[in-house]
Amino acid sequence: MTEEALVIGAGPAGLAAAAMLRRRGVTPVVLDRSAAIGDSWRQHYDRLHLHTVRWLSDLPGLPIPRSEGKWVSKDGVARYLETYARHHGLEVRLGVEALRIERSNGSWAVGTTAGTMAVPTVVVATGYNLVPRLPSWPGIDSFHGELIHSSLYRNGAPYSGKDVLVVGTGNSGAEIAVDLVEAGARNVSLSVRTAPNILRRDLAGFPTQVFGVLFRHLPPGLVDPIAAATRRLTVGDLTRHGMPRPPRGVYTRAREDDLIPILDVGLIDMLKGGRVRIVPAVERFDGPEVLLADGRRLAPDTLIAATGFGRGLEGLVGHLGLLGEKGRPVVHGPGTHPDAPNLHFIGYANPISGNLRELGIDARRIARAVARGRGG
Repeated sequence: MTEEALVIGAGPAGLAAAAMLRRRGVTPVVLDRSAAIGDSWRQHYDRLHLHTVRWLSDLPGLPIPRSEGKWVSKDGVARYLETYARHHGLEVRLGVEALRIERSNGSWAVGTTAGTMAVPTVVVATGYNLVPRLPSWPGIDSFHGELIHSSLYRNGAPYSGKDVLVVGTGNSGAEIAVDLVEAGARNVSLSVRTAPNILRRDLAGFPTQVFGVLFRHLPPGLVDPIAAATRRLTVGDLTRHGMPRPPRGVYTRAREDDLIPILDVGLIDMLKGGRVRIVPAVERFDGPEVLLADGRRLAPDTLIAATGFGRGLEGLVGHLGLLGEKGRPVVHGPGTHPDAPNLHFIGYANPISGNLRELGIDARRIARAVARGRGG
């Protein structure tokens, strides 16, 4: 069976790409291994809301309803994605997983759980956070307590009255720490290996994301000092509360380490109030104890590893030689590589201007490139 274009993944990136292809006269088919559109969002922890403001999080061709509020909930995102697919008349085949992409006579053959599909154009949009990543800490198998990855965390209710160690200082780790305190955990510690940049999510009602949009294409040497000055004025000095100073600026870390700052939803107040304790990096485990980089030992009831995700693209395209550091696709221009024409990638960056906003821009670029390639 031959299709005009195949989009792998029915998350925001895949649906945006499919909608823009359709607008350009290319009829796409979207595959997703989930049972329903938006399932990956529904499975996040209960309190999750977008850290990007609603009106800068729309996908092309359909605004997010005002009824979803300024900061859209995870379930609100799922509802929006379902509506978006219907609005654009997209064909989405659920419960079908793409397994491997191979070159095939100048085109592409995509092996899936429902058979092989021959397509001239493929857009890979399987998601920035696909495979939970758990460090291989020495002695981890000897740990007596509960150890889960943050992808399995739903809410703080099961941890009321317990000692919990959260490892990882991305937005998920910071928000989970706050959630645990509010749910009545006895002690909450946050393990920090490299100090994060922390910014307010909004300033007097003005979303911090707007500055990211304005500064997106400026050099880090200009953006980092501005962000640092803003942090000093609006966040203050957190070193007195145990949080080390970040070694590098906001934009430098985003570009070089693929890490965006924490956009605060309560951690700053928790640190200043002594309700979340900062501890050093985890080095290894010794039975019931966790050994930290400064020699201290903790014996938490639960360790929640907010240690990130991998892209999980190795099986799908790793053999094509298109993956670089951290398993990210090496792409140029409209999400493609010179050695793999008509194979596009979308959603594998982490821009300070907001991922959803940038997805819309990239989706339009990819659709234009595909249409040009077909003479459209």
